[in-house]
Amino acid sequence: MSATRHNWTKEEIIAIYNKPLMDLLYEAATIHRINHDQNTVQVSTLLSIKTGGCPEDCGYCPQAARYHTNVEGNDLMSVQQVKAQALRAKSSGSSRVCMGAAWRNVKDGPEFDQVLEMVRTINKLDMEVCCTLGMLTENQAQRLAEAGLYAYNHNLDTSEEYYKEVISTRGYEDRLQTIENVRKTNVTVCSGGIIGMGESIEDRAGMLVALSTLNPQPESVPINALVAVEGTPMEEEKPVEIWEMIRMVATTRIVMPETQVRLSAGRTQMSREGQAMCFFAGANSIFAGDKLLTTPNPDVNEDMKMFQELGLAPQKPFIKLMQPETVEAEDSKFQALGEKPKWTRPGHSIERNLEASIKNKNQETV
Repeated sequence: MSATRHNWTKEEIIAIYNKPLMDLLYEAATIHRINHDQNTVQVSTLLSIKTGGCPEDCGYCPQAARYHTNVEGNDLMSVQQVKAQALRAKSSGSSRVCMGAAWRNVKDGPEFDQVLEMVRTINKLDMEVCCTLGMLTENQAQRLAEAGLYAYNHNLDTSEEYYKEVISTRGYEDRLQTIENVRKTNVTVCSGGIIGMGESIEDRAGMLVALSTLNPQPESVPINALVAVEGTPMEEEKPVEIWEMIRMVATTRIVMPETQVRLSAGRTQMSREGQAMCFFAGANSIFAGDKLLTTPNPDVNEDMKMFQELGLAPQKPFIKLMQPETVEAEDSKFQALGEKPKWTRPGHSIERNLEASIKNKNQETV
């Protein structure tokens, strides 16, 4: 195993990112083979259990209520609906189901209780369960852990400096605090970000500094390429070049050798050859299924054909960590506390976010 460092600097990471491509690929692939089975890829299915109506102003997100993106909102799915989707995902080769709800933060009550039951149900199917529900407290993290949660996703999105140009309704420290709350349980951490939002290479390196200096480092790091959705403030951003994606994956692999690096949003714009180079550079996880929350994703059958061509195999569940035990609701040691934490609302304004919001209001009055 190669040594895992927690003291990477931005300058060091920029230097890695800018290496001659062949040198970068060779180094990343070597580290990848030392720490992982290079022919195995973890396959996750992302399921939107509560879509649309989010109060946040994330500039990239079509689920923000303030933007006009034609995303149809829906109420929280039932446990039986989620179970049916999980069984479908399992039959298609997924070892993990990640459930996403368009919430700012978790709130104690019937809906969270329903999510906990979803976690119990999927864990009993012998699948890894991940949730991305927004900010959460330590007690809420403990309740998810008891239910059998395997991973919690909470992306940093970008560097702390550029974060202020993307989101104004929550603070970077809240992201780190939520990750810290998860770390107080046996739940693994999934945290990554998005490239192509207008950020600099320095910002990409800054995000990797924030992630790699966590101790322990996240067990999973999704690398997303922005999907520019009409109606969002970032609708005019140019697509990420495949070379940028390859460099970001390779750099992530070098600075976080034991982490699973996930090719996430944006794969529909990548050729099979481009994805193959990402796998060679150290990516060993993907999201499968025709949709990622609200944006398109390659068909799972196409992914399996690609795996066959490349000699890749889906990773079995619970390879990295033992399956959590499920504690039934009536036996839980952690009960709802009715907490009302004061998560940050920075209060600054982002011009392009305001313009998109005003545009939406004008369309509603027409």
